[in-house]
Amino acid sequence: IRVLLADDHAMVRMGLASLLGTTKDICVVGEAENGVQTVEQALQLKPDIVLMDLMMPEMDGIDATAEIHARLPDVKILVLTSSGSSDDIARALKAGATGALLKSSDFSTLVSALRTTAEGKSILSTDVRRNLDKNPPLPDLTPRQAEILASVTKGLTNADIARLLGIRESSVKEHVNLICEKLGAANRAEAVAIALRRHLLKI
Repeated sequence: IRVLLADDHAMVRMGLASLLGTTKDICVVGEAENGVQTVEQALQLKPDIVLMDLMMPEMDGIDATAEIHARLPDVKILVLTSSGSSDDIARALKAGATGALLKSSDFSTLVSALRTTAEGKSILSTDVRRNLDKNPPLPDLTPRQAEILASVTKGLTNADIARLLGIRESSVKEHVNLICEKLGAANRAEAVAIALRRHLLKI
């Protein structure tokens, strides 16, 4: 099983490579420290599996997953993350990841997950499944709603946002109401708090 390691921490990559080197059926064929490099390495090496961290510079793991899945649909992507955010994991799975587990998982769980992934099966660790059950992913916002929520997060009023986007203030108010409804927020301040806590915005 040929594995490409994608993680922005060199010590993590070194530790994973060392541990996986002790298995008979798994070999590390490459390493990448950011999303852009991960895509480049995947295209060059065509590994069986990319072991993908989600929080990386230049291009995050979710965008890298989407690009690799689109260009190399036969390459499987297993998320290995320290972030248990159900929204991040749900977006990664939607982008094409086969499964996900947390970095706190033990080595035997990781090896088992890689073997299961290589067989074409989906794998979600117990911790990930528990988190998804406890904090179900929020509904996707439309691009316009995400744009307005980002503006709200910056402290702009409805009037400010209307001028900025060239739309009516009443339209902004309708969008804000829909955003609050989708996020289960009572008001715009709570919507901002949820958005920041659930990492819905790249700010």
